[in-house]
Amino acid sequence: MSLSHAFRRLAAVAAGTTALTLALALPALAHVTINPGTAVQGGFTKVAFRVPNERDDASTTKLEVAFPTDHPLAFVSVKPVPGWDVKVVEGKLPKPVTTEYGELTEAVTKVTWSGGKIEPGQFQEFEVSMGALPTDTDQLVFPATQTYSGGEVVKWADEPKADGSEPERPAPTLKLTPAPAEGDGHGASTTPSAAAPAAPATSAPSVAPVAASESSDGTARLLGGAGLVLGLASLVVAAFGLRRGRAS
Repeated sequence: MSLSHAFRRLAAVAAGTTALTLALALPALAHVTINPGTAVQGGFTKVAFRVPNERDDASTTKLEVAFPTDHPLAFVSVKPVPGWDVKVVEGKLPKPVTTEYGELTEAVTKVTWSGGKIEPGQFQEFEVSMGALPTDTDQLVFPATQTYSGGEVVKWADEPKADGSEPERPAPTLKLTPAPAEGDGHGASTTPSAAAPAAPATSAPSVAPVAASESSDGTARLLGGAGLVLGLASLVVAAFGLRRGRAS
């Protein structure tokens, strides 16, 4: 086998391997996700459910996102998306949940966007503001259902695996991190305010020259006035001397 023939075979194998790798990676990149994927426990956050269209011959026409009922969210609001209708569904919880805002017996259980289209090769983001996030869990799972114009329904509802590997149809999952320890985040935020009182000092140099110029101007006027008085006195003395000279 010639060297050029061997090189061509090696190139063909490498190209095939690359294509296979990309083909296997594409499904993992195309599922419905929540962005950003992390938030702080106990706080509020704004997230976007990102929906790519995976089909070449159909458009995505509806997205349903189920909200957790074991860790319900007391406040949920949605951002309008041009061309899409949104429906927020509240339902009774399996059991009441006590939060810092009181006991919750009902909460948002599902949000549905419909009426629009995500064409092949495109994606759409649906934004939601929500909180307060629970402090007794490290993740919230939002099973999603994607409907295509051809009637196909894809459920993204598999929870994360314990070993960290990705399931076949992963559900959008929001990872929750502990809130910073007291003082960790406040130090940085208080630094600017602590420095704020020093701001007037920066204007001091611009005030000082003005005061100095006024003082110098006053001194000059005083000296000028004194000189004028002395000049007049000299004239009086000279005139008096001249008169005495004539009289003698």
